[in-house]
Amino acid sequence: MRSPVEPKSAGAWRSQIPTGKALVPYLLLAPFGCLFAVFIVAPLVYAFYISLFRDTLVGGRQFAGAANYLRVMSDDKFWAGLGNLFLFGIVQVPVMLGLATLLALVLDRGQLYGEALFRLGLFLPYAVPGVIAALIWGYVYGPVFGPFAQLAEAIDVPAPELLSREAMLFSIANIVTWEFLGYYMIIFYAALKAIPPHLLEAALLDGASRWQFVRYIQLPLLRPMILLAIVFSINGTLQLFNEPYLMRVHAPTVIDSSYTPNLYAYSLTTANQQYNYAAAISFVLGAVIACASYLFILVSGRRRRR
Repeated sequence: MRSPVEPKSAGAWRSQIPTGKALVPYLLLAPFGCLFAVFIVAPLVYAFYISLFRDTLVGGRQFAGAANYLRVMSDDKFWAGLGNLFLFGIVQVPVMLGLATLLALVLDRGQLYGEALFRLGLFLPYAVPGVIAALIWGYVYGPVFGPFAQLAEAIDVPAPELLSREAMLFSIANIVTWEFLGYYMIIFYAALKAIPPHLLEAALLDGASRWQFVRYIQLPLLRPMILLAIVFSINGTLQLFNEPYLMRVHAPTVIDSSYTPNLYAYSLTTANQQYNYAAAISFVLGAVIACASYLFILVSGRRRRR
């Protein structure tokens, strides 16, 4: 016989839940599920479907199998665009996340005058749409009417060529850093605030300096959030589109139609109507993003276990 105080099993509790209440979570998730299926799953399925075909003027649409994907593997323009993103990422991501970490540590000290205004000023660029940000910086980089060019003319020195082939990647990296620096700073700052205060008190009682507390306590506890931010940054870097697309107006001889893979796929669909091949490029790029993220997580996990 069951004791009056003996807890019931999970199955017994579940059997007493009315069917109507059990359906409530699914009903609440249904709007999101429908939108996700319509705007995410369905376009992906259709894009993969058309990537298996080839449109010709004579025979119309013909099944091509993996021919489009094999073509991507030997497309020099696609791999050159990936090379640009690799150079972009190894410079921009460490600089942005390093500055975000440093600023979050400065804010965490609580000794900054006008801290709220400082946080707002750094986070505000994230609220600016990427298109507007690229237009603003395109004007700033302008070789004739831009502020840098006007200042150089005022002091009678050569104007910096910020839109040249050698400086373009750094100019775009500056735009992306300006946009997302405050966003990651706020994330790291919130993670630092979640660290229990008694750890600082214990470290100070043990004779640790402030730098030692940062190095041996705060940064290790912040490491999972930094790794997550790196994964997000890798995904964003490999999908770069807005900034080079808008900067192409200011430097058409520097940024061509295949400067990044996303820009290449967009140009194929709009200028050449090669929807099948552009879809294949998109899926290959998605596979590259997935592999890059997985390899980074795998390597960082092994280093952590060591």
